[in-house]
Amino acid sequence: MSFVHLHVHSCYSLLDGAIKIDDLVKTALSMGMPAVALTDHGQMYGLWNFYNAATAQGLKPILGVEAYVTNLDHASRDQNEVRSHLTLLAKDMTGYRNLCKLISLANIEGFYNRPRVDYALLSQFSQGLYALSGCLQGEIPRALASGKQAEARAAAERYAKIFPDSFYLEVQENSLPRQSIANKALLELGRQM
Repeated sequence: MSFVHLHVHSCYSLLDGAIKIDDLVKTALSMGMPAVALTDHGQMYGLWNFYNAATAQGLKPILGVEAYVTNLDHASRDQNEVRSHLTLLAKDMTGYRNLCKLISLANIEGFYNRPRVDYALLSQFSQGLYALSGCLQGEIPRALASGKQAEARAAAERYAKIFPDSFYLEVQENSLPRQSIANKALLELGRQM
């Protein structure tokens, strides 16, 4: 069985990732991964270089982004918004085009401190995409780490409707105490759904 990283930030995710694209490909290959994803924060600047570097080395590139999702309209400038992370991965060319549309709209219409999308945009451009619940800044893990199971379940059900048969709960290991709490609750939520 092979392990494939589906949530990786490169040097294009300022203050969060440091690995250069060529080093990411070399590292994935040295670890025996058949594929690896690139999911930089709110941007897709590195995807072209990543795709070319990975395919040249026989590694399957998974194109993605860690999107910022607002609970308000993406064009809103309301100071009371709640922004969450959501990992999006392209299944196919339709998904890649939808990623491009989402991130373009996030930057052109939705930029307020960060490039943001909302639930309506996700619904409109969900075809061809997988969605993962994200890191501790994701809506579901954040709620679970705070003991808000009902809120997390409602969010998971919303995303499952937006991404039918393509939404997954994301478990991470990063040695943070809140992550351990979230991971246990994510596993339990997964059993319930």
